[in-house]
Amino acid sequence: MNVKDLITPDSIVDGIHAFNKKQLLQEVSNHAANLTGLDAHCILERLIQREKLSSTGFGEGVAIPHVRSEKLDRTYGFFFRLRRPVDFDAIDDQAVDLVFLLLTPEGAGADHLQAFSRVSRMLGDKALCDKIRGCNSEDAVYAVLTEEIPERFAA
Repeated sequence: MNVKDLITPDSIVDGIHAFNKKQLLQEVSNHAANLTGLDAHCILERLIQREKLSSTGFGEGVAIPHVRSEKLDRTYGFFFRLRRPVDFDAIDDQAVDLVFLLLTPEGAGADHLQAFSRVSRMLGDKALCDKIRGCNSEDAVYAVLTEEIPERFAA
């Protein structure tokens, strides 16, 4: 699975503004709803329930919230770069400024795991995250996320 299969230029939001984790989840839910046709409140509720299990704050300023929906026919990815980091209860207690949201169909077991694995390997790379943080536009972020990925990120 390639990142280009998950995101489009429209699914990149640069400069999102949120004061806390809940507001951030509301913002990402609203954006995802606009592009998928799902109900924003439904996405938000599922994200909140997922976060109650354990934080999807991955560490090093990165979060990868992910939920499933029976109303989806494919996996969607959304990337958000925040203006200012917010507390996300991350495993390393660092505030989060990079968020990759994954929405997958309910029955997409292997596809969900493959997408999550690819994204977590990519965003676990400090050099790549620094490159994303240095971008000056949504188009630049999209280009970095979708450029040919070195073999170490492959599934």
